[in-house]
Amino acid sequence: MGHYKSNLRDVEFNLFEVFGREQVYGTGPFADMDVDTAKNILSEISRLAENDLAASFTDTDRTPPVFDPETNTAPIPATFKKSYQTFMDAEWWRLGIPEGIGGQVTPSSLVWAYAEQVLGSNPAIWMYSSGPAFAGVVYEEGTEEQHKVAQRMVDGLWGATMVLTEPDAGSDVGAGRTKAIKQEDGSWHIEGVKRFITSGEHDMSDNIIHLVLARPEGGKPGTKGLGLYIVPKYDFDWETGELGERNGVYATNVEHKMGLKASNTCEMTFGAKHPAKGWLLGEKVDGIRQMFKIIEFARMMVGTKAIATLSTGYLNALEYAKERVQGADIANFLDKTAPRVTITHHPDVRRSLMTQKAYAEGMRALVLYTASVQDDVLAARLRGETDEAAERLNDLLLPIVKGYGSEKSYEQLAQSLQTFGGSGYLQEYPIEQYIRDAKIDTLYEGTTAIQGQDFFFRKIVKDGGQALTAVSEQIQKFIATGEGGDALAAEREALGKAAGDLEAIVGKMLADLTAVQQDVTNMYKVGLNATRLLLVSGDVVIGWLLLRQAAVALAKLEAGASEKDVPFYRGKVAAARFFARNILPTTAPQRLIAEAVDNEIMELAEEAF
Repeated sequence: MGHYKSNLRDVEFNLFEVFGREQVYGTGPFADMDVDTAKNILSEISRLAENDLAASFTDTDRTPPVFDPETNTAPIPATFKKSYQTFMDAEWWRLGIPEGIGGQVTPSSLVWAYAEQVLGSNPAIWMYSSGPAFAGVVYEEGTEEQHKVAQRMVDGLWGATMVLTEPDAGSDVGAGRTKAIKQEDGSWHIEGVKRFITSGEHDMSDNIIHLVLARPEGGKPGTKGLGLYIVPKYDFDWETGELGERNGVYATNVEHKMGLKASNTCEMTFGAKHPAKGWLLGEKVDGIRQMFKIIEFARMMVGTKAIATLSTGYLNALEYAKERVQGADIANFLDKTAPRVTITHHPDVRRSLMTQKAYAEGMRALVLYTASVQDDVLAARLRGETDEAAERLNDLLLPIVKGYGSEKSYEQLAQSLQTFGGSGYLQEYPIEQYIRDAKIDTLYEGTTAIQGQDFFFRKIVKDGGQALTAVSEQIQKFIATGEGGDALAAEREALGKAAGDLEAIVGKMLADLTAVQQDVTNMYKVGLNATRLLLVSGDVVIGWLLLRQAAVALAKLEAGASEKDVPFYRGKVAAARFFARNILPTTAPQRLIAEAVDNEIMELAEEAF
């Protein structure tokens, strides 16, 4: 068994005891995916993740791919190739991709439940295996003729990339200068340089399909003028998939990174050696909307990756703490002959472990709650309908999953390391790699500041507050109906106060936004509170989800839970109470800070920094 420790019991608890997925699986459009099938899938993927996938996690970090500038290649180490091939051979990647290209209709909640196992054990495997998922976007957005490309991607198990960022533009995607030049045969030649391209070069598939944002020559400025182009590493026969000549897209550098070294992060140059031939997806300039289908999937992936890493970090720390003997019980401080005890007997270790547990399990609930909302979105689409309320709610939750999830996971992984003491700083244990690999999650697919701004301006203001109100109403209903009974009365009260603090922060930001009409610099005040709003929102939602779990656990205990389940349910109650008593009260000072925000820092001369 490798480094990875799955928490399948908690995954199934969320799906089938808290979020009611047993009422969804095996019904309607998901008729072929019943509960027993789903549990078998999760069990098998968990076993695969803990063993075969985790096997190359450490090795590839120590001996990562090396870029050869002479050949523009970065070969992947053999140990990782073996893990990757094992995953691809198992064909779990078919879950959730369109049936038209060989996929299986699958609830999103099951997809992300299984994704946690892969992303926690060896995240680069998930990233390199994105070809079939990206093929789904080509299939859904492409022309009838381009459906053949999607099929070739799946049949050939080709790799795929999302190509947005440019060295000078960064997150300002609309400032990109990569251009597309129309050819007489209907294809396009792409010219430009892109940066930070995940899986841009490797030798684990015969071909790589790059989905590239570029501006048609003479096109509109800004994001609305961007098209999305299908640019293969090798040209190929669309009918048979047979590979042709090397296309003019090359990796011209592979970044030397702090962590996640198994994943090649590349600079990609288009059209410098010879033409980089591509095709406009859907034969229409609608690239930013099309790319956002991938970006939103990627943001969900990044949040899930971060949370999965915290979970295994916590479980590794817990195992170590149960075995590490050091010092006497502090209650026996006067007895110099008192026996040495395991560090789980020490108050601060317990405080730290319970904090890790609460965040890890609360944020898993966040991912699976969001994915359950996506079940509603998907089910409606498969019926030929639109569930606008579910779509709005999903949009609201995604920045919390990605932004809050990545920030809190990185923060708490430091606590996991702390549990190990000096040993945690060594490579004998996986925590130091977890921390290095997880830091990128706060940066991937939009930094936390970008997530905060998106959360406020697009998911609250532009939405008219509909989705936020829907969540607030669910929280207030939970409090009003007294779920969990007297045992959670104080905790529900703490949740109510925290929800009030969140409402006040939103109110302050809306007031500042309105005041922009009188003084445009009030927009700075909004910006200064955006990340705070995102993090406080995460605390409130996590607090609510943990208390929902605790209410279910209490009911199970009262009904006479099995002996083996009693500790699990008691742990659920304890984590919810701890979070409500130790984390939710911190929203009050955040409210005070938000309400007192002014522009003094914005008026300060740069030289003073």
